[in-house]
Amino acid sequence: METNYEFDLAVVGSGGAAMAAAITARQAGKTVVLIERGTVGGTCVNVGCVPSKTLLAAAGTRHAALTNPFPGVPTSAQKADLGSLVSQKDKLIDQLRGAKYADVAKAYGFEIRSGEASFSDAETLAVDGKAVSARSFIIAAGAEPAAPNVAGLTDLDYLTSTTAMELIRLPRSMAIIGGGYVGVEQAQLFAHLGTKVTIIGRIAPSAEPEMVAVLRSVMEQDGITMLEEHAVSVTLKDGRTTVSTASGRNASAEKLLVATGRTARTNGLNLPAAGVATDERGFILVDDSQRTTNPRVFAAGDITGAPQYVYVAAATGKAAATNALRDNLRVPAGRVDYAGLPAVIFSCPQLATAGLTEAEGLAAGYRCECRVMSFEDVPRALVNQDTRGAIKMVAELGTGKVIGVSAIGDHAGEIMLPATYAIKAGMTTRQIADTWAPYLTMSESLRLVAGIFHNEMPTSCCA
Repeated sequence: METNYEFDLAVVGSGGAAMAAAITARQAGKTVVLIERGTVGGTCVNVGCVPSKTLLAAAGTRHAALTNPFPGVPTSAQKADLGSLVSQKDKLIDQLRGAKYADVAKAYGFEIRSGEASFSDAETLAVDGKAVSARSFIIAAGAEPAAPNVAGLTDLDYLTSTTAMELIRLPRSMAIIGGGYVGVEQAQLFAHLGTKVTIIGRIAPSAEPEMVAVLRSVMEQDGITMLEEHAVSVTLKDGRTTVSTASGRNASAEKLLVATGRTARTNGLNLPAAGVATDERGFILVDDSQRTTNPRVFAAGDITGAPQYVYVAAATGKAAATNALRDNLRVPAGRVDYAGLPAVIFSCPQLATAGLTEAEGLAAGYRCECRVMSFEDVPRALVNQDTRGAIKMVAELGTGKVIGVSAIGDHAGEIMLPATYAIKAGMTTRQIADTWAPYLTMSESLRLVAGIFHNEMPTSCCA
């Protein structure tokens, strides 16, 4: 006898993965409910991409005025009003939360129910103690800042990437533990607004070394101190926090920001009762159909340990819904193809990648050949009077098939869309070198670096 369910799909969360899952379900004519215990919209719009990039844009505007390369057009930059910037940021968040989440839910006709979701058993999800009847479930509750194992840290009131963007007074000095994309972005954000910043940790550890070398040089020019070591302890004395490294070096600052990665937001879900397993880091284990160890429960987005980008969350949410709504759950219909995946560190200049780095290509079994070109050979960078940058292309030896592109420079992130298309299409360096590129654009660097595989002699502007 077939069970009558209230919903075809119940989704825990309301961020990018959850919204993509709900939209996919409604487009298939299925009923769906989203369950959110906090603020609608998830990480990206509330505490991630939107607020951080808004404040980075503001800080970058001030920094551009201070470092204007055109003396014939004088500019000036005054002291930053952080409270005003945060207020402007909050207004944008409110606007997007309504337009991209609440209004979308209304348009597609699904409910976002407020409450705490928790599994009672393998087939029952309760919201504030009341059972929700659904044929399948998707867990898309996201992730939150993780705390590293640093002695003394639990005794301090430190900042995270979330709370740092709520400050209304600019600190005179800041120490940041963590050199990944969040640490780098936050370091430049505050440095460009006028804070003296020290960053503790390896800078952009997974990026191409040629790109990281440029980033280090830029951060030095910005006045950022870099201690590329592990933090081992923190202490608070006379209102200042001191971070000590493994070699005994110290960094003292008015504020401490911890940016050492993220952890799955699984608290309160009672996953053991549902038979949903997690890995050693606490992220939910899923197969390539986004299914967990419980056949009726799927998971998507940051909570699975997937790459922490909202577009990845959305892709996994869509795949999870597609598979969860199928009658034959053993035959997945949706899988996420990560080939050519782009990523951007919104530093100034940006550091961006698409596909594999050289090290990742070698680890995957490719025989690689690579070319690196300085932005001193990119006409757009020359006319901008800012040649701080480089581009690297990784190709398969023999076939010339492009498997990865990395770049650092002004608007480097914009280069990654054509790079992703090229990788997904299986284009070779020869094909890219022979493809049209508009002159005096940053994306032209993609064609130029591809050409170096076939001719390393100097060329004229458009040849």
